[in-house]
Amino acid sequence: MSKVLIVSKKQIQLFIVVAAIIILAGVYLSWDKSRAVNGQASEARVIQLVTGEYETQTAEGKKLEVYIWHPGTIIVNKGEPIELQISGVNGNSHPFVVEGLGIRGEVTKGKTTVVRFTADKAGTYPVLCLTHTDMHSGGPMVGYIVVQ
Repeated sequence: MSKVLIVSKKQIQLFIVVAAIIILAGVYLSWDKSRAVNGQASEARVIQLVTGEYETQTAEGKKLEVYIWHPGTIIVNKGEPIELQISGVNGNSHPFVVEGLGIRGEVTKGKTTVVRFTADKAGTYPVLCLTHTDMHSGGPMVGYIVVQ
């Protein structure tokens, strides 16, 4: 005598749902979510800087102006390609050097100066405005690039 297996429509639907869940779980678990890395950033990290100015008056009525880089300190990684976009907000002209990195440039009011570099040595490198070097000239206007 042969046995007859009776399967209801509801059982077939349940089987299909369970099979689909098992297949999707298998695909999800075997999916390779990692990306190949070559150790070098493909594009430069962009950092925005601006020139700033503070004005005040002493009790004797003498006007004081102080110029700054903002932010005053930026931190980058050794070997990381960097693009500094320095916008001139205050002051007409700020010729500058980054000591130790061989960078020279000038920022003018209303314009953005772009500087690209990759630091290959850890350290702290001052960004010096050549116009505002001491208190008599509204300075010192100095910022820092810290390479880790």
